[in-house]
Amino acid sequence: MDKILKDRRVLVGVTGSIAIYKSLELIRLLTKSGATVRIVMSENAKKFITPLTFETLSSNIVLHENSESWASDLNHIGLSKWAETFVIAPATANTINKLANGFADNLLLQTALAYNHIIIISPSANTNMINNTITEGSLKLLKLSNFKVLGTQKKELACKTEGDGAMASPEEIFFEVVRDLLSRDFWKNRRVIVTGGGTIEKIDEVRYISNFSSGKMGSALAKALYFRGADVCFISSRFPESLPNESCKIEIQSADELNKYINDSIRIAKKGLIVKPKLGESGKTQLIQKIPYLFMSSAVADYRPKIKHDGKLKSHLIGASWNLELTENIDILENLDKNGIRAIGFKAETDKSRGSEYARAMLEKKDLYGVCLNILENSESFGSDSNQIDLFLRNGTEFKFPKLSKLQLSLDILDYFENIDL
Repeated sequence: MDKILKDRRVLVGVTGSIAIYKSLELIRLLTKSGATVRIVMSENAKKFITPLTFETLSSNIVLHENSESWASDLNHIGLSKWAETFVIAPATANTINKLANGFADNLLLQTALAYNHIIIISPSANTNMINNTITEGSLKLLKLSNFKVLGTQKKELACKTEGDGAMASPEEIFFEVVRDLLSRDFWKNRRVIVTGGGTIEKIDEVRYISNFSSGKMGSALAKALYFRGADVCFISSRFPESLPNESCKIEIQSADELNKYINDSIRIAKKGLIVKPKLGESGKTQLIQKIPYLFMSSAVADYRPKIKHDGKLKSHLIGASWNLELTENIDILENLDKNGIRAIGFKAETDKSRGSEYARAMLEKKDLYGVCLNILENSESFGSDSNQIDLFLRNGTEFKFPKLSKLQLSLDILDYFENIDL
């Protein structure tokens, strides 16, 4: 796993819910990403899992009633100052209602009250308890305050009933923690469209024309943009990795479908984002109109079958040879209305000697803000977890990124665009 949270400080609060076992996986994800993780437990949480288990996973002493010390920072004030982000998962109905009313009758609640940044909470409760009007009111109050409330899942609960109230998956909570730590003002409230994967052009209902593009670079870009705080929409024929539930995902097949959804998304993006102030913040609802970005990393088929056949063509009727007539697809990137957007194209080449020449020609011909050039060894280069990109900008600037994991490379590309002023 990429060390995208290297040296970042995450405080995890756990309460007395059967879903506490999921917190172990959350801590594993956080530590594997490089974060330093510390834990504060309620006394009821210790009925489910001992502090020793959390200490083993985090390599840090857990704060609970029997371990609090004022000779170090192992206390509710010390940890509230130490943490860069604070996530409570699971958060029981009891904890939710107490948080909303400012109660501080245990160490976890005292730590939350002393923490003066956004707190992420992931509720976990029986359906009737989570849907109780008192709990619903508390959740609304927390959302208006300094809390980010994650949604619950509908599934069979520990009480053997089907319904809402299950804690979000550890991966989804992890995504939200990363977003809280890695978001940047440049990308916040900015709409960004990412495309990925190879388009699929049907010959009949069982055969198609496509290419080797895996969609991994597009997925990595979409994830990186979410982590940086953007309002991202990922349009792709393939989704090789899980993406945050809150991100927009549109599945397409053909170049025509891709063209339609890109144009629709650009029209929406140009309208900007409506942002409402939180409770206690001054100002009115505002329309944020940052220049939207398009990262066109999909591999669009140059041609499609001239005729798409219904059903399945019978091979014995086709014969020993098949002259399949093709017609050219529209060049989506060249024909897009780029007024008011920054469009970045991706170009894969196998010719090392002329790759840069082709990238510069693409930049000019398609009137792009930038081109990301990827030199491939052969078809086996597709689907790898790492990549190397040469960036060409329309002002003549060129920059070579080292070979990195696709997620880290995506983060670096976004940081580069943030730091340039064209």
